[in-house]
Amino acid sequence: MKIISYNVNGIRAAATKGFFKWLEATNADMVCLQEVKALQEQIPEILALIEQLGYHHYWFPAEKKGYSGVAILSKIKPNNVSYGCGEEWIDAEGRILRADFDTFSLMSLYMPSGSSGDERQVKKYEFMRFFDGYINELRKDYPSLIISGDYNICHQAIDIHNPKSNANSSGFLPEEREWMDLFMNNGFIDSFRHFNKDPHHYTWWSYRAGSRGKNLGWRIDYHLVTKAMEDRLKNVKILPDALHSDHCPVLLELN
Repeated sequence: MKIISYNVNGIRAAATKGFFKWLEATNADMVCLQEVKALQEQIPEILALIEQLGYHHYWFPAEKKGYSGVAILSKIKPNNVSYGCGEEWIDAEGRILRADFDTFSLMSLYMPSGSSGDERQVKKYEFMRFFDGYINELRKDYPSLIISGDYNICHQAIDIHNPKSNANSSGFLPEEREWMDLFMNNGFIDSFRHFNKDPHHYTWWSYRAGSRGKNLGWRIDYHLVTKAMEDRLKNVKILPDALHSDHCPVLLELN
């Protein structure tokens, strides 16, 4: 089974860059999208393309147009779909969507960024505190859980091209990295690091100064899986040659 997570930085923009031809070639079973930046009524042609590829599709957009939003595409129809998390401001920003299947649940997550200023960094910390409790409760009913998405946090120094110069940058702050430590130590596996311990593997690059061509990036997109699913992990690959966004997809393969 192939599961892709991809922050597309606008599904309409990605579609103009060959996203759907690429998606068809991947033959993915399930796809978690972040930052779709669209309401369903704005993208009827895109929805038709998704259906032509054999996917059921579920969308949880932000109330603000052209902002945030998550989606899940699946060739297997889920037993249940849960929209949001019940926290009003988080749900207004379209950040959490979950689909439940026979043997696991899959969440598409788009964690807030704090890079635009102190106010958003405070909201990011608020999200992180809420998410801890939310997931702890959720796992009581859904112990086999995959949380796929853009966490907007580099966990370790090997996950960022220049850890020293970014030591005070949102996304690599000590408090954020500590949160990732605690979150994973509470029963989650960073599936990419489960297979690959090497540096210089990134999922996001700034559009400035030719960062992508120089591979000056950050690894902020993850498939975190509960330890209950460890024996099902087959492989994880970052796909940097997909050029539809400032992020690139991450492919998780399960047995």
